[in-house]
Amino acid sequence: MKKVLVTSALPYANGPLHIGHIAGAYLPADIYTRYNRQKGVNVIHIGGTDEHGIAVTIRAEQEHVSPKEVVDHYHESIAEDFKRLKIDFDNFSRTSKPIHKKMSQDFFLKIYNRGLIEKREGEQLYCPHCKRFLADRYVEGECPYCHYENARGDQCENCGKWLEPTSLINPRCKICGTTPIVKKTSHWYFKLDKMQEQLEKWLASKNTWKSNVKSFTKGWFNEGLRPRAITRDIEWGIPVPLEEAKGKVLYVWFDAPIGYISSTIEWAEKQGKPDLWKDYWYDNDTKLVHFIGKDNIVFHAIVWPAMLMAYNDGIILPSEIPANEFLNIETKKISTSRNWAIWVHDFLDVFPPDFLRYYLAANAPENSDMDFTWKDFQAKINGELADILGNLVNRTYVFTKKYFDGKIPSPGDYDEDDRKIIKLIENAPDSVGKLLDNFHVRQATFQIMNLAREGNRYFDYKKPWNLIKSDKTKCGTTLYVLANLLNSIAILFSPILPDGMKKIKEALGNNDLHWNNAGKLSIKPGSEFGNPGILYKKIDDKTIRREEDKLMDENKTNETDMKNKEKNTEKKEYVKIDDVLKLGLKVAEILEAERVENTDKLIKMKIKIGEEERQIIAGIAMSYSPDEIIGKKIVVVSNMKPAKIRGIESNGMLLAASNGATLSLITVDREIDSGSSIK
Repeated sequence: MKKVLVTSALPYANGPLHIGHIAGAYLPADIYTRYNRQKGVNVIHIGGTDEHGIAVTIRAEQEHVSPKEVVDHYHESIAEDFKRLKIDFDNFSRTSKPIHKKMSQDFFLKIYNRGLIEKREGEQLYCPHCKRFLADRYVEGECPYCHYENARGDQCENCGKWLEPTSLINPRCKICGTTPIVKKTSHWYFKLDKMQEQLEKWLASKNTWKSNVKSFTKGWFNEGLRPRAITRDIEWGIPVPLEEAKGKVLYVWFDAPIGYISSTIEWAEKQGKPDLWKDYWYDNDTKLVHFIGKDNIVFHAIVWPAMLMAYNDGIILPSEIPANEFLNIETKKISTSRNWAIWVHDFLDVFPPDFLRYYLAANAPENSDMDFTWKDFQAKINGELADILGNLVNRTYVFTKKYFDGKIPSPGDYDEDDRKIIKLIENAPDSVGKLLDNFHVRQATFQIMNLAREGNRYFDYKKPWNLIKSDKTKCGTTLYVLANLLNSIAILFSPILPDGMKKIKEALGNNDLHWNNAGKLSIKPGSEFGNPGILYKKIDDKTIRREEDKLMDENKTNETDMKNKEKNTEKKEYVKIDDVLKLGLKVAEILEAERVENTDKLIKMKIKIGEEERQIIAGIAMSYSPDEIIGKKIVVVSNMKPAKIRGIESNGMLLAASNGATLSLITVDREIDSGSSIK
């Protein structure tokens, strides 16, 4: 049997995971790996974090820390999110490790020595204030296509077009806001154009690939491939292994996919077999499957295969690239910069991992963008996991416990209805397996849940509550068939719902998860049917409203921050002294403080302004704890119209300074009475 090497796109270690990441690459990869393992296939799942590139250095500069501190923090955060969501890797590595540096430099040198990398002189934006060349994400400006004012130098988040920094209208340095100038610099380029004929021939043989992948590649070939810059002028990254390229690092697009190989090497070393990785990467019987989102199609279907071809003729090329489309939230595209996202760690603080796994599997964005809404999520979990699957488990257990002392009854003769369910059991492993083999997770999820639907229909039709009175043997046959149906469902659903299906298997006392056994009546009569408990608890309306409010509140706060930032870049408008005096700025003392329940950012305070006591609400909980601000004398706008925030009245507004990464309360530097005016 073929070996299967599964990879999922390396997430940037510059921020937490959101549910769009999970839907695009990681859950499908985990399901596929678990499924193959249940079939007895030699399969490994390789992953890691992408720790180089501009996204990391920008985050580091914004937070006033080193890039290493950023990647160390987010590597651990991402790994923990995967662990909590039950997404398993045989090895989860990092591209900042020495083993990856060595492999990446080896790639560069071998391709360079084959004459497929060349030095070129070109123009690049340079910030005279920061005194450095600006890599693409260090530049923002107006998109030349849709005229969005905050497009990045590599891509417009609004229209999705790929951009060059020099194509932006009114470009500015992301760090200091200065208008950059154009200067000449040298970089090394991968001769991608020389690989087009070989790539087209190879891709023409991929008849089973998804249409979105094929159409992406055809578009690039029609335009003609061009040499692509392989180096950058930044300090954080893998040094280019050429003396004349001193000070330059490998472009992250080049080194990141090499992480699949370096992580496999690390895995082999952990097995005590350093050369074991070659049994996968240099064996044509290996099926190499890259799980990615559609924004990574070009790199994995064109650029990465070209790199592999240029590196070594014996190394394997991708067998499958099941790229998924995007997951939107409440009809809007996910945007981390606008804080329009549902973060995995926040989700798992409220809901069990099976809930997210089920919803994203049942709504997998395989052929088109899909939409996550909190109300649909609630309906899906309550209506299917709880009411269909959970109900079937509970009623089968309850009847077995009540009428057969909790022992699986022996079957009698099967009638037509019994044989219909048995036929479904026998056919399920093959029919569901074919769907998973072809990466149709959504259809597979529907088909497995449909077994539970049929089980409930069978239960209702058989009416065991009547049968037990008229024919106990037939009643026992019904419950025996249902127990085996549950066993089949538990095996088939295990790649998608590992926690819930473990409960069913333990209740039935059958821990054999081999895929083919889902088609057998393998539950023995007389065996114990233990109490599985409530398989999945329903989600109440209050919980969903809280999550909806949280999403909206955080987005509104972030949009306000962005608008304020945009205003700072506009032309200054001078104000008169009379305008300032109208603000009613006063010194106030904080008497009491506490967090606002079910919010991350809000603190409720009782303040004293002279002899008057008031209540105000402020979004400072990410920077201050309630205890540390009690007793502080702050500056407030005392004559603001009272407003309600999350249903709580706020009578005034405190002043704080922020650079986007740090927030600091405006306080007084010497003892002064509360109520004193700010002049």
